[in-house]
Amino acid sequence: MNVLHDSAPKERRLPHLTLVVLLGMGLLLATLWHVQVVTSRRYVESQKTQSLRTVRVPAVRGSILDRHGAVLAEDRPAYNLNAYLEELRPHFQKEWRRQRPKRTLSREESESLQAALRFQVISNFVARSRLRAPLAITSADLEKHLRELRALPLVVVKDLDAKAVARFMELSDVIPGFEIEATPTRHYPSIAAAHLVGHLRRDHPDADEEEPYHYRLPDFVGQIGLEAARDDALRGRPGTRTMLVNNLGYRQSENVVVPSQPGHHLRLTVDLAVSEVAYKALLDLGSRAGAAVVVDARNGDLLAITSTPAFNPNEFVPRLDPALWAQYRDARPTPLLYRATQERYPPGSIFKIITGLAALESGLVKTNQLLYNPGYYELGRRKIRDTAPPGDYDFCKAFKHSSNTYFIHFGLECGIERIIEMGDQFFLGHRTGLLPRQEVAGQFPTRDGVHRDWYDGDTANLAIGQGRLSVTPLQMALMTATVANGGTHYWPRLIERVEPADSAASAQTERIPAGRIRGRLNVSPQSLAAVQHAMWADVHEEGGTGRAAFMEGFAIGGKTGTAEIKDADGSRDKVTWFVSFGPVESPRYAVVVMIEGGASGGKTCAPIAKKIYQALRAREGAPPARRTGPLARN
Repeated sequence: MNVLHDSAPKERRLPHLTLVVLLGMGLLLATLWHVQVVTSRRYVESQKTQSLRTVRVPAVRGSILDRHGAVLAEDRPAYNLNAYLEELRPHFQKEWRRQRPKRTLSREESESLQAALRFQVISNFVARSRLRAPLAITSADLEKHLRELRALPLVVVKDLDAKAVARFMELSDVIPGFEIEATPTRHYPSIAAAHLVGHLRRDHPDADEEEPYHYRLPDFVGQIGLEAARDDALRGRPGTRTMLVNNLGYRQSENVVVPSQPGHHLRLTVDLAVSEVAYKALLDLGSRAGAAVVVDARNGDLLAITSTPAFNPNEFVPRLDPALWAQYRDARPTPLLYRATQERYPPGSIFKIITGLAALESGLVKTNQLLYNPGYYELGRRKIRDTAPPGDYDFCKAFKHSSNTYFIHFGLECGIERIIEMGDQFFLGHRTGLLPRQEVAGQFPTRDGVHRDWYDGDTANLAIGQGRLSVTPLQMALMTATVANGGTHYWPRLIERVEPADSAASAQTERIPAGRIRGRLNVSPQSLAAVQHAMWADVHEEGGTGRAAFMEGFAIGGKTGTAEIKDADGSRDKVTWFVSFGPVESPRYAVVVMIEGGASGGKTCAPIAKKIYQALRAREGAPPARRTGPLARN
């Protein structure tokens, strides 16, 4: 074999292979030199013109839930179509080159045409996306965003439904510069809890904020109701996002530095189903305004507290239309007033509960003592009309017929100081602190005040719930619960607990104790039993003014009231009441209904209270209890 002859061709290929390797290395070195030397200046200049911008990212707001977990307020995802203007710039420029006139334009004409073309490009892309939804912006909105927030995405279509989102996703690859984003939006499922839950308003930058931000994504703060009272817990902690922007203000990249922390949830003591029954019953009265309050007589928990008319809190998100605000503000009766706590009313005859207790405790009246009622009470030259028919009255009969003569007589006998002392034990004239922005204290005379400018006529008026006296439905519900449970006055509780969104962090749950005692009545059991029996008789015996609240198998004790008020124009109107508790043999609930402009407490308010008791029994899920007889008299 000729070995030298076979190796000769291989030796001739080595120089060619060496040349290829050297050329490749030379090309690689040339490319590296171009990147590091030729284009380095461009990268350096680009970095000099870039800057970081911080963005405040609001947290998901905590939910408000009733005692059974039903939602009163929550953040729901709203699907919006966002436009990223830096990605649309080539399309803006292309459209400008295509439609730019050949003649020379002034600066104003050029800017106006460019703005119109930018808006046209966005409109055309949205039309191609088959969303079938109107644009949420105008040309002016687009230009303002370009001037002030061009690094952030621009919302061009809002509140897309699932079908629209699906249609867009099918075409997203051929529609550049657009993206569907889910953003949390506050939602209120029930108007029955509108005043209680409250509503939000747009938050504005705080000069004292710990971290200064270049941009703030839209955020909201509680304005009234629980949204305001517990805004600190519901709101959570905002996050921070950084963006790298170029010298034109367009986004180059972004990074989440601090993630937002969702707000805590509020678990309430109220039962939404009972609240909705009460709200609907009030609405059925038509244009009349009113309120209903349900308290657990055993511990002060609020089970329902509603008011009509009411506003729709969803209309305040993202902002309330000025025309609708004017409509709310000018309406009579206005839906902006929380009548359960925020308006004060004369109590009328329901105040006879307090007058009766004061008279019984004075020792000047016995429950079986008779007083003749001629159909009026004569005080000096003034005759005070009595709606109860003429005749002899003991305590129970006077109570169930609501005799003015009886309670004025014994109110004057026991004296104004004893009545004031009794009213003070129910904390009349004092706020509960339940909703600081939506509660009034009412009016109740003081011992010092009655020594300066007070007459027998004032005492007569006060004894029947008129004159220098005003209360809130919440105060009357707490008064009734105190009488029902045997004399313990509880602080009202609305929030059961505040719990973190993360169930794994249950150790952070704040529990609000139930049954906090505010005071105890300095009243004998016999006096309380007499009033409780009289309230039972008002509903269960013939002639009682509260007969319309009677329920088979569920004993209710109640008291009606009708007070006259004078309107600003001089005309007279009525405020009607029904305060009650049940079941009488073992009181669990205190139910109060107040209606402005009703016919009477018995005709207007008592039937509403009956519907509320029916809802309470249905929620208990227990079989109807056996009807019991009246409480024993003393």
